[in-house]
Amino acid sequence: LKNFQSTALVIFESAIIWWWPAWRLRKLVTIDGLETLQQDSGQGIILLAMHFTTLEIGAGFLSMHQPIDGLYRRHKNAVFDYVQRRGRERHNQQGHVIARDDLRGMVKALKQGRVVWYAPDQDMGYRHSVFAPFFGIPAATVTATTRLASLSNAVVVPFSQTRLDKGRGYRLTIHSPIIDFPSGDEYLDACRINAIIERQIRLQPEQYLWMHRRFKTRPNGKPSPYLNQDKRKQTKEFIPKNISWRK
Repeated sequence: LKNFQSTALVIFESAIIWWWPAWRLRKLVTIDGLETLQQDSGQGIILLAMHFTTLEIGAGFLSMHQPIDGLYRRHKNAVFDYVQRRGRERHNQQGHVIARDDLRGMVKALKQGRVVWYAPDQDMGYRHSVFAPFFGIPAATVTATTRLASLSNAVVVPFSQTRLDKGRGYRLTIHSPIIDFPSGDEYLDACRINAIIERQIRLQPEQYLWMHRRFKTRPNGKPSPYLNQDKRKQTKEFIPKNISWRK
């Protein structure tokens, strides 16, 4: 129930970050570790984001304090695409938009020392993926994070956000860079990334976007956990059972 409530809040939070004035928004957010992104090292930063229900408002809050380049996929509805893109760019006028499949564009931005927002925790199928454990379940995990870091010599910095209880606002956290990444082994890198994301989910499982079918691609023809008991190809929410939900 809490996860459904959290998902429903996305509608209202998107409207807040797209239309509320900056002075009002700044009262709602606290950011920890922002100095990590503002160090003038000349080295690019892969901002390792995660698909929490607060993703939209979290990225908006961050862009008010730090220019970031974001990956973007054009929406099929032209009107919604205009509203969404305008809302995202209003706080991030110095940031660049990069097509989601434009690997070359991401590498170029990173080589220029920019911060590129990238969320690898989606099931993109077999191509360019390895099966790495995620809550003890083999999950198709893209290896693009490793390739981006290798090609650009960028550092990987995890980024998470939390919706605080009782309407107390939001807390954004820029975590410490991942040490010795990439390792030279795409599977081990994928395991490390999944472990980092899993650790953040365990802190706030009700705020993760479980609506996304993270385990839809199965190895060796194993059955999908999203099939209903009558075997019809209808999906339902699936959440791993080994999560300790907060009380």
